[in-house]
Amino acid sequence: MAEEIIPRRSGHLELGTQKIWWEYHGEGKRETICLLNGLAMHTRAWYSFLPRLTDAYDVILYDYQGQGQSSKDDIPYFIPDFARYLCLIMDELSLSKIHLMGISYGGFIGLDFARLYQERLHTLMLSGILLSHEKLFSMYQDISLRFYRGSEESFELYTHYMYEKIFGEAFVSKLTDEQLGAMRQRFFDRYIKHRHCLIRLTEAQNPFFGGLDEHMEGYRAIKTPTLMVAGSQDRAIPLWQQKKICEIIPDSRWIEIEGAGHVVYLERPDVFFPLMRAFMQARSTVFEAPLA
Repeated sequence: MAEEIIPRRSGHLELGTQKIWWEYHGEGKRETICLLNGLAMHTRAWYSFLPRLTDAYDVILYDYQGQGQSSKDDIPYFIPDFARYLCLIMDELSLSKIHLMGISYGGFIGLDFARLYQERLHTLMLSGILLSHEKLFSMYQDISLRFYRGSEESFELYTHYMYEKIFGEAFVSKLTDEQLGAMRQRFFDRYIKHRHCLIRLTEAQNPFFGGLDEHMEGYRAIKTPTLMVAGSQDRAIPLWQQKKICEIIPDSRWIEIEGAGHVVYLERPDVFFPLMRAFMQARSTVFEAPLA
């Protein structure tokens, strides 16, 4: 029987009427990495992967507004605020610097954290993300919002569209129809009464992309070693969109994982986490990448 995972410390940031849930897995004596959630994730989604890290690193997890155990009020959310919340959590834990990994939506937060607080970073790792104006991405966001705002029937249909879009062929081929159906059902049950959370999280991308031109010099000034990891079959954020980040951040490196789709950490954990560890240990984009 697998050992139950319980955070060493946990709690809520109290920010006016808003509460932000955070967890700390570790003793506080080692370097720390924060794993930033994707849009529809929550802290417990990382639990099965923590043993791949916690033998050598402490780990911060936290839920943005609209996720997990954080506040779910139907109010505007802002990506720079999500970056600031991480700073406040670090202050609560007396941490001056961390390693930061952002998957998909978490990559937006990781990029803004690096733009605003790069002095608090050892390394930055991003996966399934973009930092440019792309019409196709805007269309993808718009159709997702139509599903979120539609009927329960259309939202149920979205669970089919979503999983068809984000996974690679190899991963899906290993799942039975029952397993894939259970994944869809869990997503549906979690959000059917909280679709406003998905809407607000998605809408927070509008000011992020609307501010790209204004903030681009800040992104170009990021000196933190940055690793871009992409799945070769990512159709949510195509590789040609993701690669543009390496033209913006000076000390960046691109690594492509064959056969994975958008959710690389889930589809190829055997490659993703050893890669993360090698990068964090080197604290440099110059390191020997583990073989797939």
